[in-house]
Amino acid sequence: MNLYGPYMKILKVIHGYPMRYNAGSEVYSQQLCQGLANEHEVHVFTREEDIFKPDYVMHDEEDLIDPRIQLHIINMPKLRLLQKYQHDAVDQRFEELLDSLHPDIVHIGHLNHLSTSLVNSIYERNIPIVYTLHDYWLMCPRGQFLQRNSKEPWALCEGQENKKCAQSCFEGFFSDKEGRDTDVSYWTQWVARRMKSMSDIVDKVDQFIAPSQYLLSRFREEFFIQEDKLIYLDYGFNLDCLKNRRRIAGEPFSFGYIGTHIPAKGIQDLARAFALVEGDCLLRIWGRVREETSSLQTIISTLPPQVQERIEWKSEYRNQEIVSDVFNHIDALVVPSIWVENSPLVIHEALQVQVPVITANIGGMAEYIHHGINGLLFQHRNYFSLAEQMQKLTLNPIYARNLGSRGYIQSITKEIPSIKQHIKHIETIYLNLLTKRGIKLYAKTRAMADHV
Repeated sequence: MNLYGPYMKILKVIHGYPMRYNAGSEVYSQQLCQGLANEHEVHVFTREEDIFKPDYVMHDEEDLIDPRIQLHIINMPKLRLLQKYQHDAVDQRFEELLDSLHPDIVHIGHLNHLSTSLVNSIYERNIPIVYTLHDYWLMCPRGQFLQRNSKEPWALCEGQENKKCAQSCFEGFFSDKEGRDTDVSYWTQWVARRMKSMSDIVDKVDQFIAPSQYLLSRFREEFFIQEDKLIYLDYGFNLDCLKNRRRIAGEPFSFGYIGTHIPAKGIQDLARAFALVEGDCLLRIWGRVREETSSLQTIISTLPPQVQERIEWKSEYRNQEIVSDVFNHIDALVVPSIWVENSPLVIHEALQVQVPVITANIGGMAEYIHHGINGLLFQHRNYFSLAEQMQKLTLNPIYARNLGSRGYIQSITKEIPSIKQHIKHIETIYLNLLTKRGIKLYAKTRAMADHV
């Protein structure tokens, strides 16, 4: 620890924070904040969705795992968020927080379910802004380039166009007969205003971070973020939580799924693929039970009884116990997403504990898994191809172990980046931006800072 290094007051903005929300961007944000808290004062602006509380009411609480981190939580019930990207009340609460904290830097992880105009409030106060890109939300109104029309739900989208977005993703808001042309025109203009708001964000953000080269290239080439504003930096992980994997002996070959029970994650295709795999094997599904879970279970109930008997439902786990609760119980991880994922945390975590990964041959998924080296790739959105790759491992568990043993091939040590390494990179980014602004920081220890 650098006892006398520059001490910063950091405000992290993220649309959800564990344990209320426990997906990839939220888990990464928590690990980042916990790492930064070793040297700096860390605050988080985030949301909850409590329909029994008034809209936009704020309260503070501590991170349950790390009380050094102060959470500032605004209430954003889902029913009031329908297709809004800017919220005056959210902006007002956020401005009050900015003027109370006076942070040195603001690091945004996601603005969905919050308000894009938060960026204006930060910019007006001359505070440097860092933005980590976790998906395509700035480029795509739905965030994943998946269309939502009634003819082909979850169709892959090739790129953003205002009228196409209106017709393909907002058809559910159209009149069935009269007024359809008016509705198309309204939503086309809505998308255009929304995309103009996103373009304004790009102008005001000082530094964008992309955790995969694939995502970096898409934002550079399709959203025209200039080179000097966009850098690649893979995620960092708490390696202490990714040790001592011990596969439980005497069980059938077991595939694992870790994630939310939603169509974009492709879990429905995984179930169909698993039904085609022959041999003594299991599929174990981890994740929080949501309203979509019952629909997924309905799909699985249509599979042959002998297949259903080999599918096990597991409860949500704490990320700090992912080895004992998940990786000790599987022989291979499957990441079957139908959207083009950027840099899934679960892929990294599996590689660290030497569990082979089966995933799609596209995007950031294929960037970290190389076919036949540290895992297997299947044809994106093709569950027959997925079943073929799964069958290979059930027939040859030794081959599966050999794939897993090669780990994170981007590193000589086979290890994924540690959160400690990652924090050093992040701190350098922060300090460079502050130096460019001519903002001076006091050098003080954490103990000294606690008394200021």
